[in-house]
Amino acid sequence: MNMQNNLKLRIEDGFAVIEFDQPDSRVNVLSSSSLSELETIIAQLNNRQDLKGLLIASAKPDIFIAGADIKEIEKMKTVSDAEAMVKKGQGILNALEKLTVPTVALINGACLGGGLELALTCDYRLASFDSKVKLGLPEVKLGVIPGFGGTKRLARLVGLRKALEMILSGDPISSSEALKIGLVDALASQNRLLEDGIQFLKKKKIKRNSFKSKLRGWANILLDKTFLGRKVLVSQTKKFTLKATKGQYPAPLKALEVVSKNYTSSLEKALDREAKAFSELCITQISKSLISVFYLIEKYKKARWLDAAPVRINKCALLGAGVMGGGIAQLLSYYGIAVRMKDLNYQALGKGLKQAKEVYDYAAKKKKIKPSQAAFGMGLISPTANYQGFSNADLIIEAVVEDMNIKKSVFRELESIAKPDAVLASNTSCLSISQMAEAVKDKSRVLGIHFFNPVHRMPLIELIRTKDTSDRTIATAVEFTKQVGKIPIVVSDACGFLINRVLLSYLNEAARLLEEGLSIDKIDRIMLRFGMPMGPFTLMDEVGLDVGYKVALILENNFGEKMKVTGIMKKVYENKWFGKKSGKGFYIHKGKKRIVNKEVYHLLSSVPKASVSDEEALQRMIYRMINEAALCLQEKVCAQASDVDIGMIMGTGFPPFRAGLLRYADSIGCGKIADALQGFREKYKSERFLPSNYLIELAERKGRFYN
Repeated sequence: MNMQNNLKLRIEDGFAVIEFDQPDSRVNVLSSSSLSELETIIAQLNNRQDLKGLLIASAKPDIFIAGADIKEIEKMKTVSDAEAMVKKGQGILNALEKLTVPTVALINGACLGGGLELALTCDYRLASFDSKVKLGLPEVKLGVIPGFGGTKRLARLVGLRKALEMILSGDPISSSEALKIGLVDALASQNRLLEDGIQFLKKKKIKRNSFKSKLRGWANILLDKTFLGRKVLVSQTKKFTLKATKGQYPAPLKALEVVSKNYTSSLEKALDREAKAFSELCITQISKSLISVFYLIEKYKKARWLDAAPVRINKCALLGAGVMGGGIAQLLSYYGIAVRMKDLNYQALGKGLKQAKEVYDYAAKKKKIKPSQAAFGMGLISPTANYQGFSNADLIIEAVVEDMNIKKSVFRELESIAKPDAVLASNTSCLSISQMAEAVKDKSRVLGIHFFNPVHRMPLIELIRTKDTSDRTIATAVEFTKQVGKIPIVVSDACGFLINRVLLSYLNEAARLLEEGLSIDKIDRIMLRFGMPMGPFTLMDEVGLDVGYKVALILENNFGEKMKVTGIMKKVYENKWFGKKSGKGFYIHKGKKRIVNKEVYHLLSSVPKASVSDEEALQRMIYRMINEAALCLQEKVCAQASDVDIGMIMGTGFPPFRAGLLRYADSIGCGKIADALQGFREKYKSERFLPSNYLIELAERKGRFYN
């Protein structure tokens, strides 16, 4: 029989089957309405004497339950309202757990957050072999902790160490890993999940009466099962968590506290503690910001370009086997795209293949992929010193040196070889795509596809269109970006595009602060405290001054005084202190350790004692980025504020708890920022602080980047 909207109930051979099927939605979520329907069904089942068991399934392909309804969490304004919502859900899942017949969750796809918490209340869990099955509790990524019993029931089932690992990281695991740790009881094929579930319950017949985690090894058993072991585990986990979050994300630390205390508490006390902690976290600005970023990411993951029909990329040709070329080849092959990689000779090709193999080997070592998957991926990369095979490619990407004449020459050659409908792309980080396109007759199929380094880790791809790039070409590039697991932003062809242009204004200002007397490590610490993953000088060393300096020169030549390369950056470059790759940059690098390179200070002609406060230093660096982003909007380099925010979060690591560069600007106020920039302009007599017309316009009408 049908219930209301989200759940369907039927009885098969004495077994009840509850099927989640949220209407007009690709996914199921554990909303208040679906929980209410579940409560009604549980009450009905409690009154049946003929029931042999209950199976909980999903009608959605590749989705079990994706989690709680984030919109409901976002709306919470007070602790009491949030606590009432959570306790209501806890009570319903408790009722499910107390059913007198054995229960099993049939997990056919994503089983996350509240979905996994529901599955944990069942006696048993069966999952399909499908690679789309992911089980996890990702709540910390939204600034909260599990609220429907996950902090108690997961540890009870898989042990404290593994539960902390899953909850504090928020990362999901596969069905095979879930079976290994005891989170699921058996695996089945996707099309036999229901039949196997019924047979499973027929064999079990009774409720589960004990929870024995699959701990192996004395070390794991001691950590979980003894007071001293748990104390050591919690202490070490706290140190690691503080290092990872820098104390700026309260949810992981609160999760650690709640999970560790709940491990030895009664279920009743554990649920009270969990509800209180969840409710306090969900009304914080940090949680609201992280939810905002979640929506932002989802928006760009689903991005399409107008109504143009994209072409699926099955084969790709790649010109240039350097660090970027090898990284791009690895990424594409990982997603099943055959890659033909060309360079001048096989010695150069060997470097690109080595780069790709190192990424695969590391992933296999960390057990993220199987060695067979790594071997298969490498098998999809075929090296060549000529253009053989390029005529079959759907997409050709050049990743040669950043020299316009060389790139134009490459595009001339490519047009004569490529099939007529192949997309021609450049991986340049700042050179004009329009100038490159001058070398070909059909400019409509040319665009920039800017990968960020390291390619396998950075989630963003910047797509650069010229006035001649066709909608079909852009649509194909957008779909290709999603095909290889990345997030696309489309920007116009302008010097530095969006990300490097905004980033360079920040790095230049950091270098000026150094010239004014602030120390390298102090400037880095200021930005770390703000929430950046690394300080500006650490970032320059990671990227490499050999690359960064050349990009900076290109921007200076285009934008003049406001992007003028600082004297100290030039001197460090001339000393061939390129950063981590050369062992010395703004820091001296020895393995994983680094110390400030004090020789940099000797390069400064005269260093006045710094009179800049930490607050002013922070404002100068951040406000210059905001102003440059406003200019990019003014000049239509990007179409909307969200392009800037997703780009800066995913391309530079701008702290998600700030919600994005321009969301952060809105929280400060455009008027305050414009006034501060004008003050710096007068104080330092420099036009680099000149507020953009768009920022001034917003300030005058008390407007915001986001309406």
